[in-house]
Amino acid sequence: MTPAEVAAIVGAGVAAGTINTIVGSGSLITFPTLLAFGYPPVVANVSNTVGLVPGSISGTLGYRRELAGQRYRILRFGAVAVAGSLTGAVLLLALPATTFQRVVPFLILAACLLIAFQPRLSAEVERRRPRAESHSRLLDLGVYLTGVYGGYFGAAQGVILIALLAIFVADDLQRLNALKNMIATLVNAVAAVLFILFAPVAWPVSLLLAVGSIVGGQLGAVLARRFSPLVLRGFIVVVGTAVAVRLLLA
Repeated sequence: MTPAEVAAIVGAGVAAGTINTIVGSGSLITFPTLLAFGYPPVVANVSNTVGLVPGSISGTLGYRRELAGQRYRILRFGAVAVAGSLTGAVLLLALPATTFQRVVPFLILAACLLIAFQPRLSAEVERRRPRAESHSRLLDLGVYLTGVYGGYFGAAQGVILIALLAIFVADDLQRLNALKNMIATLVNAVAAVLFILFAPVAWPVSLLLAVGSIVGGQLGAVLARRFSPLVLRGFIVVVGTAVAVRLLLA
């Protein structure tokens, strides 16, 4: 890799670590970056997942005070999400690479739609949020399916998680964001272990992403408490849509 490529990958890692902590769609920055440097889609996805795990841990630690008193939620939803992550990661490893190449543009477009409509979704969620906390089977199913998505691809899984939690769990949004970060970290970590054992990981890329995402995770934990994500959301939607269209036309 050239110095410019190294700087670009580290910078993408910083951006992704920050975005994942605030919104939850950092892979829409790093995945296209790896594709642009010529990595095959499956290798890019696997290396991206492995590289962003340290950043997810960093962001979760930065949010640790909001996790106080949420041990039961972490255990319950974490277990469900891990089961989903295992399912998604196994699907990625078992299905032909061409399946991933066909599916991923539509996953990216779906993620972009979720991010674009997040403000409207959040407003509707706030209006319908129940007064009492509810750990229903529907929520468990939603967390499991999000885990499947996260283990298979994962971009914007945080957007899905925060929407689910806000609908079913009555609590402060910052505390739910901390819980979202913890669940996403577990999903990514489990998938990363499987990928390390059984998939082709581009280790130089993963290590550079790890360095950047650790910094970004801490930065995101600070900014998430005071930052309006409007501009960030628009940027992610534009980039993600462009990548999806490029993949569809390729």
